[in-house]
Amino acid sequence: MQQLTSHIQKQYPQYLALMRVDRPIGTYLVLWPTLWALWLAAEGLPSWHVLFIFIAGTFLMRSAGCVINDYADRKIDAHVSRTKLRPFAQGLVSEKEALILFASLCLLAFVLVLFTNQLTVLLSLGAVLLAACYPFMKRYTHLPQLALGAAFAWGIPMAFAAQTGALPPALWLLYIAVLIWTLCYDTFYAMVDREDDLKIGVKSTAILFGDDDITITAMLQVCVIIVMLMVGVRFGMSFIYYASLIAASGLFVYQQRLIRYRVADDCFKAFLNNNWVGAVIFAGIVLHFMLAT
Repeated sequence: MQQLTSHIQKQYPQYLALMRVDRPIGTYLVLWPTLWALWLAAEGLPSWHVLFIFIAGTFLMRSAGCVINDYADRKIDAHVSRTKLRPFAQGLVSEKEALILFASLCLLAFVLVLFTNQLTVLLSLGAVLLAACYPFMKRYTHLPQLALGAAFAWGIPMAFAAQTGALPPALWLLYIAVLIWTLCYDTFYAMVDREDDLKIGVKSTAILFGDDDITITAMLQVCVIIVMLMVGVRFGMSFIYYASLIAASGLFVYQQRLIRYRVADDCFKAFLNNNWVGAVIFAGIVLHFMLAT
């Protein structure tokens, strides 16, 4: 037992690094759209137990996604400047350990979902499938960011299912908006690694878009705002929600200014700035229901 305890204490920091606990931006970017959906589904504050399940589940599934991503990239990360210090690249964890950690995190998330309803449980299987498939997409398609968007937005139908037991058609507008949003900000992320990815043969939208990356990401951001306007109409939102979309539009303009010279650090800042996009839209949704009440 003492040897086991000593082993866990020695390995624990590497497991946390594998889960990206020190870099929570991914959790935030999954959590914001999920919170949007919960508030829209509940028409205000959702059930407390559902809120807890989705906050905890978001952390667990994002962590699981990071683990399986590093497992998929275990022979690549050492050749990319931004990822060469990750646990696999340094030989700090084994393939078996990573797979066990991934399965454990998914199992914990599934246990949480069991406290919802049958529809949500069924949808959760799709979440695991998307999380497991995404990391391998970059080997076969230049659109892995689209797969990531599908995974990051999957909390939306699950949130409606858990809160209402149904899947109203309007939720898919929100799903599409988040999918496009993710495609855009993860392109910023991919722009950081574009030169390394070209050398090692990894595919991404940053490579696919090429010199048109700035124009295309700007167009994607316009599409996000348009679809979110449609969401507002379908859910009967008030002026405060539309004000939050104006604020989000301003943040998108700022992000375009950051990436205009394609400097890696600035592209990464543009990626990180999307946390504020999620936050201001969430604020608009919450304030709408508070004022309505």
